Amino acid sequence: MTTTTTRRSAAQTLSPDRLRPGDLLRVGGAGLRTRPLRAFLSALGIAIGIAAMTAVVGISSSSRAEVDRQLAALGTNLLTVAPGNTLLGEDAKLPLEAVAMISRIGPVTRVAATGTVSDTKVYRNDRIPSVQSGGIAVRAAHLELLATVGASVVEGTWLNAATDRYPAVVLGSATAKRLGIATVGAEVRIWLGGQWFTVIGILDTVPLAPELDSAALVGWPAAEEYLTFDGHPTTVYTRTTDPSVEEVRAVLAATANPEAPNEVKVSRPSDALAAREATDEAFTGLLLGLGAVALLVGGVGVANTMVISVLERRAEIGLRRSLGATRGQIRGQFLSESLLLSALGGAGGMVIGVAVTALYSLTQEWPTVVPAWATAGGVLATLVIGAMAGLYPAIRAARLAPTEALATP
Repeated sequence: MTTTTTRRSAAQTLSPDRLRPGDLLRVGGAGLRTRPLRAFLSALGIAIGIAAMTAVVGISSSSRAEVDRQLAALGTNLLTVAPGNTLLGEDAKLPLEAVAMISRIGPVTRVAATGTVSDTKVYRNDRIPSVQSGGIAVRAAHLELLATVGASVVEGTWLNAATDRYPAVVLGSATAKRLGIATVGAEVRIWLGGQWFTVIGILDTVPLAPELDSAALVGWPAAEEYLTFDGHPTTVYTRTTDPSVEEVRAVLAATANPEAPNEVKVSRPSDALAAREATDEAFTGLLLGLGAVALLVGGVGVANTMVISVLERRAEIGLRRSLGATRGQIRGQFLSESLLLSALGGAGGMVIGVAVTALYSLTQEWPTVVPAWATAGGVLATLVIGAMAGLYPAIRAARLAPTEALATP
């Protein structure tokens, strides 16, 4: 009775389902410790794939977080109204009362307009040939323009109730660079429309109204008095409450030009940034595909390592089988070794990927964002790759008969 009980206890101890996780890790780690260089190179293949995937997702997420931050700062409730074309294909015009009519819409909080001053050129001085205008547009501007489009002045001041009636001009960021002007003052002037205008300010880049970057902005009354401006607005910028953006957008055309709403174009500048974000997502998908290929290559490396390990350790397998190890235990040994190898590579790749994301975001002054699903998915992917790569070698090792394995030279 005692002998039978002892045999049952020994059988239960050797049973695969009786092996504790710690035993599997210890047995699986023994094979990695005896071949450190090969294990390192195999884990490196997995690490490169996981690092590539984590870094791609992290950098893309950080970029989108920066875009979202900019949109939150600038506001996504900006709508623009511009003239379209008539039924005959000619350029239409917005009514002179368009801005006043739009301002009566209840949810609208701010309205400002610019008007293109046609046939008016801008030069650094009066000695430059007329054909070298540089493509700078002259626009009449309302005083509320800056606050409406979320722009700021980097040098000098914006137009006010006094300066908008006199030959004073504010330059867009690209215009100032094109004219070689970095400072403002009473002595800084440009030749605009056949007369001198004093530069009183330079704007910073305007993300939601990029057309202002390459413009020279003058006051509305000054444009009518000193230049050939007919007073018709060409672009009306409208700010509204966030919940009412779509409702206001639906009525803007009919409000701006009740007689011909079909001749009015309404757009949302932030949609361009959203489109750019969608493009980034498509590019991210491409890079994720490349990361998956790298991960697959790493899995092949793990499988190759495990197959070679089985071939080299046939004598060890035969000895363990002779001492009573079951096929399940042999299979568990090599499968746990493969999983451990993949897990080490995955953990290292995740750390590298997060570090690369943080470093790149720091250089771009972006917030560092690495989604939790990316890190968790990376670890899960490595375990799946490890299980798939180690399954065949583990089954092959378990099928070796003790006598066949021990007979291997």
